[in-house]
Amino acid sequence: MNYQHRVMEILNKGSHGDRASSACDIFLSTLIILNLVAVCLESVAAISQQYHLALLYFEWFSVTIFVIEYGLRIWSIAADKRSSAKTPWGRRSQYIFSFTGLIDLAAILPTILPLLMGGIDLRWLRVLRLVRLLKMSHYSTALEDLFSAIYEERRSFGAALYLIAIALFLSSAMMYLAEYEAQPDQFQSIPNTMWWSLITLTTVRLRGCFTHNSPGSNYRCIYCTDGRLYRGSVDRYCRLGLFDPDGAAQGYF
Repeated sequence: MNYQHRVMEILNKGSHGDRASSACDIFLSTLIILNLVAVCLESVAAISQQYHLALLYFEWFSVTIFVIEYGLRIWSIAADKRSSAKTPWGRRSQYIFSFTGLIDLAAILPTILPLLMGGIDLRWLRVLRLVRLLKMSHYSTALEDLFSAIYEERRSFGAALYLIAIALFLSSAMMYLAEYEAQPDQFQSIPNTMWWSLITLTTVRLRGCFTHNSPGSNYRCIYCTDGRLYRGSVDRYCRLGLFDPDGAAQGYF
């Protein structure tokens, strides 16, 4: 029996009828979710102080499991005959530098780095531990489906970004001309006004930056209305794929 191949089967997404692989998938998926919960709870001062030791033990238990998993994946991937690499070490290198391999490494580094390098901000390490959520990509094709959908609709996304750039630059220039004299501190320049334009384009709730004179107020009303229509158009662009294979637009509605 090829133990490397069997370990690889168990660690990867389980097939129907493979109880060992399914149990491994459930265990690791549950551990990943519990890690996310633990990271969130650690950010609550009262919980972190009261259950600090328990959370620390759970973190080291999780990291130990993830290190063992990472080592077994490197060892067993040599038996993957589907790999384009010809040699066992070539397959291992291919996994180590792949997206999932880098995520598996990033899942254990936040706990190991403080032991090797002192003075690291623990808040950043706590956030980096949330990368463990991406380990779910071993058992779900959601990320692959997302990237495939973005690639298939790249023309629609490109058109949406083009429209965003036009709306952003034109609105920033217009508001700069209309409001500079009334609010030189808020609308200092066209690049500074782009923040206002971006906020207005994505939502009509503005805080701390309002138009004061009549031209600016009128333009703000027009821009807010146009922003809602624009967002609806872009949404249909991205969801319905309004470009044919030749790149010709088929219409918004």
